[in-house]
Amino acid sequence: MSLEQRLNADIAAAMKAREATKLGTFRMLKTALTNKSIEKGRALDEAEELQVVASLVKQRRDSIEQFTAGNRPDLAAKEQAEIEVLETLLPPAASAEDIAAIVEQAVAETGAAGPKDMGKVMKVVMAALAGKTVDGKKVNEAVRARLSR
Repeated sequence: MSLEQRLNADIAAAMKAREATKLGTFRMLKTALTNKSIEKGRALDEAEELQVVASLVKQRRDSIEQFTAGNRPDLAAKEQAEIEVLETLLPPAASAEDIAAIVEQAVAETGAAGPKDMGKVMKVVMAALAGKTVDGKKVNEAVRARLSR
């Protein structure tokens, strides 16, 4: 089942169950996917669809930071609820142990000696983590920590 088919089924289920948060989130995602396919001028493949979902999650996280700083916990809670709905559509996230193991492998593979080799290592690590949900910030921190040893 493609993401679009699953999304249509989820929208119908949310409408029947009268779940306003899920319904709004799924509709927002469907609109974002439609806009992206129009921008590309073709139908999106699965990786591109997941990239759209991941970018929406990242936007929500940034919004939570701003709402928390602005003393708006009500809006931060709404954004957190949307993140939880969107994350059900993403593949499982890479664990910290997986990231650390891949970073070690990438450092050995590239022969990186210090922080100046960060770009080479990041490129290898992100390629190895393709297809998994991963926060680039966490990967960056792991690579930085490993190279500064």
